[in-house]
Amino acid sequence: MGERVPQHVQNIVIRNYCVKNKFQFLLSSVEYKMENSFVMLSEVVNNLKSIDGIITYSLFQLPEDDGLRSSFFKKILKKRKTIHFAVEELEINKIEDVEKINSIWLVKKTLRNCPESIDV
Repeated sequence: MGERVPQHVQNIVIRNYCVKNKFQFLLSSVEYKMENSFVMLSEVVNNLKSIDGIITYSLFQLPEDDGLRSSFFKKILKKRKTIHFAVEELEINKIEDVEKINSIWLVKKTLRNCPESIDV
């Protein structure tokens, strides 16, 4: 969604989220810096057997494409795993959570397209 946060800051936020929620932080996976690249996310989602889930820095790092994003969510839930979003302090662990996340996405997309200032 056009935001950039240095990797070391993202790791600090994720580690703090893990400590706060008593999660074990195993390893940080870094996505390639190409627009619409989700190679590493796909790899992590496809290899969830030995871990309980995924923690991302923000839900807005996920694909903007609704279908692709929903596909990731379905794969994670099908494997009975969770995905957490540290900045927003949200998680998806059941299908109803996906609707909530999609609503947040819709608001963010709408606000992104609004003018920055309104004359009164």
